[in-house]
Amino acid sequence: MGKRRGGPGEINAGSMADIAFLLLIFFLVTTTMDQDTGIMRQLPPPLEDEVDPPIVKEKNVFVVLANAQDQLLVEGELLDISELKEKAVEFLTNPSNRDDLPSLTMRTKADCESKIAQYKALAASSQGEAKANAEKELKDWQGKLTAVELIGEYRELPKAAVISLQNDRGTSYNTYIQVQNELQSAVNELRNSLSKEKFGVAYNELDPKSDEDKPKIIAIRKVYPQRISEAEPRSTGNAAAAQ
Repeated sequence: MGKRRGGPGEINAGSMADIAFLLLIFFLVTTTMDQDTGIMRQLPPPLEDEVDPPIVKEKNVFVVLANAQDQLLVEGELLDISELKEKAVEFLTNPSNRDDLPSLTMRTKADCESKIAQYKALAASSQGEAKANAEKELKDWQGKLTAVELIGEYRELPKAAVISLQNDRGTSYNTYIQVQNELQSAVNELRNSLSKEKFGVAYNELDPKSDEDKPKIIAIRKVYPQRISEAEPRSTGNAAAAQ
């Protein structure tokens, strides 16, 4: 009499393999992977050949240099990292209307509505690049109107105003990160303060996916834009000797 195959104590290996394969597919489909994100920074665009760089007023550029000795030269003066955030906030707000800092322009509802009507007409009557530029300006002014309606009239930085960070190739990573943190903290502090004042909640607690919070985020970013431009590292030498 022949032996029976697949007795009661045996496991069907083929079925187990099928189940394991299905489980693997399930986890591959449903599992989300964290994506590494770097520090968001605006890099200077490359200049075309034979094109002169635009002239920028010195008062509109907040220059931060970090040398190989981890010293900071800020606006031509040696500065401790602990003082950097306060200086950056002063540059972004110019509370005393100093002549050596950016000249801020008051934005009103009438001002915004006038510009919106102007660029709407220009976009409707233009073609190609001129139309694209007009639509871009239109979107910008619509954002400013949102800011005025939610926050009220505000003082706006000129478009040319930027924080310019330049590191030496020998700058330590620790100093690099500290400088980045202080500059980012300056923007975050202003945004959080304004958001708490107007909306009762910090800016970093607003939900960009919420239809209620999206306009608030746009408004705050118009009042306090993040403009930190990082140039390619170079040999800056000793900050003390550069004075």
